[in-house]
Amino acid sequence: MEEQIINKVKKSPLVSFDLEDIVDKALERKTIDLKDNLFQGMVLREKDFRVFVKEHDWSQYKDCYVNITCSEDAIIPNWAYMLLVSKLSSLARLIVQGDVNELEKEILRLKLNEIDYSQFQDGKIVIKGCSDLSHPEFAFTEITNRMMPFVSSLMYGEPCSTVPIYKAPKK
Repeated sequence: MEEQIINKVKKSPLVSFDLEDIVDKALERKTIDLKDNLFQGMVLREKDFRVFVKEHDWSQYKDCYVNITCSEDAIIPNWAYMLLVSKLSSLARLIVQGDVNELEKEILRLKLNEIDYSQFQDGKIVIKGCSDLSHPEFAFTEITNRMMPFVSSLMYGEPCSTVPIYKAPKK
Protein backbone atom coordinates (compact mmCIF):
# COMPACT_ATOMS: atom_id res chain seq x y z
CA MET A 1 0.00 0.00 0.00
CA GLU A 2 1.41 3.40 -1.02
CA GLU A 3 1.67 6.19 1.52
CA GLN A 4 0.18 9.50 0.54
CA ILE A 5 2.72 12.36 0.45
CA ILE A 6 1.59 15.25 2.61
CA ASN A 7 2.82 18.76 1.92
CA LYS A 8 3.51 19.93 5.47
CA VAL A 9 4.66 23.36 4.29
CA LYS A 10 1.32 24.00 2.59
CA LYS A 11 -0.58 22.97 5.73
CA SER A 12 1.58 25.06 8.06
CA PRO A 13 0.44 28.47 9.35
CA LEU A 14 3.50 30.13 7.76
CA VAL A 15 2.87 33.14 5.54
CA SER A 16 5.51 33.90 2.93
CA PHE A 17 6.28 37.56 2.22
CA ASP A 18 8.34 38.43 -0.87
CA LEU A 19 9.81 41.94 -0.90
CA GLU A 20 10.15 41.79 -4.68
CA ASP A 21 6.37 41.74 -4.96
CA ILE A 22 6.09 45.25 -3.56
CA VAL A 23 8.90 46.95 -5.51
CA ASP A 24 7.48 49.04 -8.32
CA LYS A 25 9.36 48.01 -11.45
CA ALA A 26 6.80 49.42 -13.88
CA LEU A 27 7.50 53.11 -13.40
CA GLU A 28 10.51 54.62 -15.10
CA ARG A 29 13.46 55.97 -13.14
CA LYS A 30 15.09 59.20 -14.33
CA THR A 31 18.18 61.05 -13.19
CA ILE A 32 18.84 64.77 -13.35
CA ASP A 33 22.60 65.24 -13.18
CA LEU A 34 23.56 68.81 -12.35
CA LYS A 35 27.03 68.40 -13.84
CA ASP A 36 25.57 69.45 -17.20
CA ASN A 37 24.73 72.86 -15.70
CA LEU A 38 28.09 73.66 -14.11
CA PHE A 39 30.09 76.70 -15.10
CA GLN A 40 33.64 75.57 -15.92
CA GLY A 41 32.75 72.20 -14.39
CA MET A 42 32.90 73.60 -10.86
CA VAL A 43 30.03 75.83 -9.82
CA LEU A 44 26.35 76.31 -10.54
CA ARG A 45 25.47 79.86 -11.51
CA GLU A 46 21.96 81.05 -10.76
CA LYS A 47 21.32 82.98 -13.98
CA ASP A 48 22.38 80.10 -16.24
CA PHE A 49 20.56 77.54 -14.12
CA ARG A 50 17.32 79.52 -14.23
CA VAL A 51 17.51 79.53 -18.05
CA PHE A 52 17.89 75.73 -17.95
CA VAL A 53 14.92 75.38 -15.59
CA LYS A 54 12.77 77.63 -17.78
CA GLU A 55 13.61 75.86 -21.07
CA HIS A 56 13.82 72.23 -19.92
CA ASP A 57 11.09 69.78 -20.96
CA TRP A 58 9.67 68.80 -17.58
CA SER A 59 6.87 66.67 -19.03
CA GLN A 60 9.29 63.76 -19.49
CA TYR A 61 9.23 63.21 -15.71
CA LYS A 62 5.48 62.60 -15.47
CA ASP A 63 4.79 59.56 -13.27
CA CYS A 64 8.50 58.77 -12.95
CA TYR A 65 10.76 58.26 -9.99
CA VAL A 66 13.42 60.98 -10.16
CA ASN A 67 16.75 61.39 -8.46
CA ILE A 68 18.68 64.65 -8.53
CA THR A 69 22.43 64.32 -8.26
CA CYS A 70 25.72 65.85 -9.30
CA SER A 71 28.29 63.36 -10.52
CA GLU A 72 31.04 65.98 -10.33
CA ASP A 73 32.64 67.33 -7.19
CA ALA A 74 31.12 70.80 -7.41
CA ILE A 75 29.52 73.56 -5.41
CA ILE A 76 25.75 73.13 -5.63
CA PRO A 77 23.68 75.65 -3.65
CA ASN A 78 20.67 74.33 -1.75
CA TRP A 79 18.27 76.51 -3.71
CA ALA A 80 19.12 74.56 -6.90
CA TYR A 81 17.58 71.38 -5.50
CA MET A 82 14.60 73.36 -4.25
CA LEU A 83 14.08 74.92 -7.67
CA LEU A 84 14.12 71.52 -9.38
CA VAL A 85 11.67 70.06 -6.88
CA SER A 86 9.33 73.01 -7.49
CA LYS A 87 9.21 72.02 -11.17
CA LEU A 88 9.01 68.26 -10.60
CA SER A 89 6.61 67.98 -7.67
CA SER A 90 3.42 68.09 -9.73
CA LEU A 91 4.77 65.54 -12.21
CA ALA A 92 7.08 62.99 -10.63
CA ARG A 93 5.88 60.17 -8.39
CA LEU A 94 8.89 60.56 -6.10
CA ILE A 95 11.85 62.97 -6.04
CA VAL A 96 15.05 62.16 -4.19
CA GLN A 97 18.29 64.07 -3.82
CA GLY A 98 21.03 61.49 -4.23
CA ASP A 99 22.20 58.77 -6.56
CA VAL A 100 20.18 55.91 -8.04
CA ASN A 101 20.86 53.80 -4.95
CA GLU A 102 19.18 56.38 -2.73
CA LEU A 103 16.26 56.50 -5.13
CA GLU A 104 15.76 52.73 -4.99
CA LYS A 105 15.86 52.78 -1.19
CA GLU A 106 13.24 55.53 -1.07
CA ILE A 107 11.00 53.69 -3.54
CA LEU A 108 11.14 50.64 -1.28
CA ARG A 109 10.45 52.77 1.80
CA LEU A 110 7.48 54.36 0.02
CA LYS A 111 6.06 50.94 -0.86
CA LEU A 112 6.63 49.61 2.67
CA ASN A 113 4.71 52.61 4.04
CA GLU A 114 1.67 51.56 1.98
CA ILE A 115 1.35 48.16 3.70
CA ASP A 116 -1.18 47.57 6.46
CA TYR A 117 0.95 45.50 8.84
CA SER A 118 -2.00 44.67 11.09
CA GLN A 119 -2.86 41.95 8.57
CA PHE A 120 0.17 40.07 9.93
CA GLN A 121 -1.00 40.33 13.56
CA ASP A 122 0.20 37.27 15.50
CA GLY A 123 1.27 35.61 12.25
CA LYS A 124 4.23 33.39 11.54
CA ILE A 125 5.91 35.24 8.69
CA VAL A 126 8.72 34.07 6.43
CA ILE A 127 10.50 36.85 4.57
CA LYS A 128 11.55 35.31 1.29
CA GLY A 129 15.33 35.25 1.10
CA CYS A 130 16.26 34.83 -2.55
CA SER A 131 15.63 38.02 -4.44
CA ASP A 132 17.09 40.47 -6.89
CA LEU A 133 16.57 43.51 -4.69
CA SER A 134 19.05 46.27 -5.38
CA HIS A 135 19.69 46.87 -1.66
CA PRO A 136 18.85 43.67 0.21
CA GLU A 137 20.43 44.73 3.52
CA PHE A 138 18.33 47.88 3.57
CA ALA A 139 15.18 46.00 2.52
CA PHE A 140 15.52 43.24 5.12
CA THR A 141 16.33 45.74 7.87
CA GLU A 142 13.27 47.83 7.02
CA ILE A 143 10.85 44.91 6.81
CA THR A 144 12.12 43.44 10.08
CA ASN A 145 11.58 46.78 11.87
CA ARG A 146 8.06 47.05 10.50
CA MET A 147 6.95 43.45 11.04
CA MET A 148 8.23 42.84 14.58
CA PRO A 149 5.49 44.76 16.43
CA PHE A 150 2.82 42.62 14.76
CA VAL A 151 4.07 39.07 14.23
CA SER A 152 4.38 36.16 16.63
CA SER A 153 7.45 34.96 14.74
CA LEU A 154 9.59 36.20 11.90
CA MET A 155 11.80 34.00 9.78
CA TYR A 156 14.07 34.38 6.79
CA GLY A 157 14.32 32.05 3.80
CA GLU A 158 11.75 29.72 2.31
CA PRO A 159 8.89 28.00 4.17
CA CYS A 160 10.67 24.65 3.77
CA SER A 161 13.96 25.99 5.16
CA THR A 162 13.86 29.00 7.46
CA VAL A 163 16.25 30.89 9.68
CA PRO A 164 14.53 32.08 12.87
CA ILE A 165 14.87 35.85 13.31
CA TYR A 166 12.38 36.89 15.98
CA LYS A 167 9.88 35.29 18.32
CA ALA A 168 7.47 37.48 20.25
CA PRO A 169 7.42 37.04 24.02
CA LYS A 170 4.57 34.95 25.37
CA LYS A 171 1.53 37.02 26.36
